[in-house]
Order: sequence, then C-alpha cells, then structure tokens
Amino acid sequence: MTSRWGLLLINLGTPARPETGAVRRYLRQFLSDPRVLDIHPVGRFLLLNLLILPFRSSASAAAYAKVWTERGSPLLVHSQDLLAAVRARVGPEVTVELGMRYGEPSLEEALGRLRAAGCDPVVVFPLYPQYAASSTGTALEEVWRLAAREWNTPSLQVVPPFYDHPAFLDAFAAVARPVLDEVAPDRVLMSFHGLPERQVKKSDTSPGGGRCLVAAGCCDAVGPENRMCYRAHCFATARGLAERLGLGPDRHEVTFQSRLGRTPWIRPYTDVRVRELAAAGVKRLAVLCPAFVADCLETVEEVGMRLREDFLAHGGEELRLVPSLNATDAWVEAALRIAREATGLPG
Repeated sequence: MTSRWGLLLINLGTPARPETGAVRRYLRQFLSDPRVLDIHPVGRFLLLNLLILPFRSSASAAAYAKVWTERGSPLLVHSQDLLAAVRARVGPEVTVELGMRYGEPSLEEALGRLRAAGCDPVVVFPLYPQYAASSTGTALEEVWRLAAREWNTPSLQVVPPFYDHPAFLDAFAAVARPVLDEVAPDRVLMSFHGLPERQVKKSDTSPGGGRCLVAAGCCDAVGPENRMCYRAHCFATARGLAERLGLGPDRHEVTFQSRLGRTPWIRPYTDVRVRELAAAGVKRLAVLCPAFVADCLETVEEVGMRLREDFLAHGGEELRLVPSLNATDAWVEAALRIAREATGLPG
C-alpha cells in the first residue's frame, strides 16, 4: 500500500489583524529573518527595535486597514481560495495544505496536518515565481528545519521557480489581456518586488563573482552564471508576458517596487518611474505585478491606491492595477500542471 501524497502551498504571510499590535508582531517575525534583513545580527536587532517597529507598525496597520476585507487580508483570502480550488481538482490520493512563512496558518501547522494524514512524499510548492533567498530560500529553509525535527523525516519534493513556465505566463496573460484591452494604456509597467542590490549580488554564481549588476545586459537572459538571479528571473517573466500580450519595447518596461531603507535596491524604481511617465505626458498607465500570484498589500494598496494617486497628482489620467492570478481557474490549472511536471504529483 502506497502512502498519500501531500501538497504544501507556501506564501509569505500576513498580520492577523489590521491593528498596530498584530502588525508589530508580524513585522518582528518577518524582519528578524536573517534572509530578509541580511545584516549583522546586532545591527538587525537595533534597526528593528529602535527604528522599524516603533515607527513603521502603525503606518503599516493603517495601510492594511485600507485593504482588509470581511474575511481578512487579501493575501490570506486569495490563498485560501486557491487552496480550496486546488483541493477540489486533485485526486483523492493527494492532501493539500496551505502554510505561511510568517503568521498563520503556519508552516509548522500545515506540515503537522500533512503528517497526521500520513503524507509521504510531500510536494513543497513555494508560490513565488522568481527565486529570491528572502522568499523561496527562507521558505524552504524553514520547511527543511521543521521536517528534520521528525523522527520519520518525510520525503520532500520541491517545485522550482516557475518564472518562465508557459502555464504561469499563459495564466497571467489571460488575466491581463482583458484589462489592457479595456484601458488601452499608453504604457505598461511590469512592477516586481524589489530587493537590495547586495542580496541579488549574493546569488551571482559566475567564476569569482562580480558580474551581477556590472556586466552590460547581465539580466537579458538566464544562464548558468545567473540561474538563481532574481532580477534576471523578473526580466524573463516580463519577456514572456510581453510576447503573449503583444507589447513591443516601446509599450512596456520593467520596474521594482517596495524598497525599504537607504541602501541601493535594484532599479529602476516603480514609484520614481510612475512620476516620470506622468510628467512625460503618459496619460493611461497599466501596472502588472508578476512577482505576486495573489493580490496583497503591495499590489492593492501600494500600487492600486498610493501609486495611482501619485500618478494622477503628476498629470496622469488613469492608472489601472491588473489583478493578480489569485484563484482564477487558469491559475489553479497552471499551478497543478507546474507541480505535476516538476514532481510527478498524481491526480
């Protein structure tokens, strides 16, 4: 008799409530992660406890309050809907659970439910299209840590980054196409979550390093030397979407959002570019956020609200946020195809 298969869907996480205390607890867990805030432990402790938590928690809580729904935060709601839809489509031999790297439902709880169901192997599916140590890397590290505590350690099969998988690109294009047809934008931004430059450079696997963000066109293609480069993955995603959406080089561009602090982050910056485009006479702007498979604070509030206001204030007429994949039928089918092709997941 064979064991049941388990499928663990992983996303970043969210505060439990849009209140300062809950957001502070979430930010403490999130930013205490050395893969997220990758500086000296003493510096991380001081930065977190003297600057970020005292001053950012209330502002973040106010931002969450703008997007909170009756069911909770958008990220949690869409992730739960995806979980339900995937469960409805897999066969009876597969148990599916959702775990968040930070907050609830936790990875520990999700793995516990899979263990109680007798699942082995477990397919681990980080829902991050592009690899970054601060997203995919930390999620996998935590899963391995938790699994290693068990006497009977389960077999784990990991779904790799799917930034250029045709099913992912087709699903995102299917969501974006009707919005672009309706808006007829002068320009399309593909805005990805940013990273500090130092983190991207750490993924440089070229001989001796030193190529990342230095060599001309270093992100124009993904090869052996930059196979783990987040920025190169983002540009690959953008190329695939542009091709599917019929967007020439003069109609779209790649930018990076959500930077924090004063250290250099990967460029160009979305907020700066939005103001520049408005000042240059662009009236209608559409923004895709293909680093996110579920709408969240960074898409709904940062882009759909704050950047929209900024664009209008600088002369633009319409900024439209293209919804993320969320729990659309195309994404549910794409996610299962990606998992099955990578691991042999049945059903």
